[in-house]
Order: sequence, then structure tokens, then C-alpha cells
Amino acid sequence: MKIDFELVMEELEKLSSERTKKIYIGQGAKEPLFGVATGAMKPLDKKYHGNQELANELYASGNYDAMYLAGVIANVETMSEDNFDKWMESAYFHMISDYIVAVTLAETSFAQEVADRWIKTEKELYMSAGFSCYCWLLGNQSDDVFDTVKLSKMLDEVKANIHSAPNRARYAMNSFVAAVGVSYLLLHEKAYEVAQEIGEIDVYRDDKKLKVSSAENEIKKAIDKNRIGFKRKNVRC
Repeated sequence: MKIDFELVMEELEKLSSERTKKIYIGQGAKEPLFGVATGAMKPLDKKYHGNQELANELYASGNYDAMYLAGVIANVETMSEDNFDKWMESAYFHMISDYIVAVTLAETSFAQEVADRWIKTEKELYMSAGFSCYCWLLGNQSDDVFDTVKLSKMLDEVKANIHSAPNRARYAMNSFVAAVGVSYLLLHEKAYEVAQEIGEIDVYRDDKKLKVSSAENEIKKAIDKNRIGFKRKNVRC
């Protein structure tokens, strides 16, 4: 049975708050949006999870909250690489590229191939989504699904290029080094060395410098808490 898109949008709007809306706008979201806390979407996820037709409608609406819900309920088994390319075309800021598109992509069988392709575009949000996808993958999947040589080369490339990379790409590249150092045992030591060489990175939002924890600091915290090798049970909540 086809779900009424407008009714779902009404359900979503009822969960909104002005405070949350202001927070999202401060992060870079634009109208249209309602301002729905992600945790408040859980009842809608339970109700509509796996309905890809609805997910596509929600994402295409351009409403930030609807786009987020689309990623939450998406049926990744039915999505193609082309679907994700189309989603990326509408990803206008990092919360969409890195926390909707990249997270959803990380649950597919072709995640690495798409992430590699996006990274090579050298477009800011595509690169950010690509490296972010690897962060989600590394923190969830077993080490044996990754190519150690490939990840090692990626660390070298990040070390050489991070400080000249586009703004949000720098943030995701920093997170990638931390993710390798924390969650991929075979390259833990190399990632830590790379993180030390990279040092602090500069990331800006509206010409304001953001406070960003260095990859070295993130790996060090994991070492202190005995969390090296950490894997989360799920990618999408």
C-alpha cells in the first residue's frame, strides 16, 4: 500500500521545535526544515522502515528533516550506486553528505567503491562524504573486509594533502585518520604516526574557525580508555 507522503510530512512537522530548528540552521541547514530531533524520529522509523519509495519522496522534498528521515528508513538492499549519486547531488551541506548519505551508503555492499569514486572528484562535499563513509565502515565492519595496502596509501595521501584540501574534506580526512587509528588494528601505529605529523587542522563555518579535536587526540583518548579495535554494532541508529 502506498504511503501518503503529505501525511508523513505532517507527522514529521508535529515533532518539530523552534530550538532544534535554530540549531540546525546554525549548522548550515536551510529552509525548508521543521527542526526535528533525530531521536524523536524513532516512532516514524519503526512505522516506515524499509519503504524505499517513501524514502525517495522524502529525500527529494529538499526538507532537511525529511531528508534525514529518508536516510533512517531507507532500504539499502534496493538502492543502487546511481541512487546515491542522485542523493549526493542534493546534499548541500555536511550534515546531509556525511550523516545521511554516507551513513546510509555504509550499509551497502558497494560502499567502498562509491566512496573511492567520490574522494577522487576533489569536490568538497563528495570528498567529505567519501571519507566519512570510510569512518562509518571502519567503526562497524570487521578488519578483514578492508585492503590494508589500500588504507595505508589513503593515510599517505591524507598526510600529504589534508592541509590544502577543501574545508569540510579536511574535517572528514582528520576523522578518517582517527577511525583507522582507533578501529583498524593492522594500521593503528601508522595512523597514530600520521596523526602526529598532521597535527591540528583548520576548519571554518561562515568564516568562523571551529574547534576540531585532532586525530592524534582522538586516538590517544581511545588508547587511554583501552578502546583500540572498537567496533559499533550498527551504522544507522
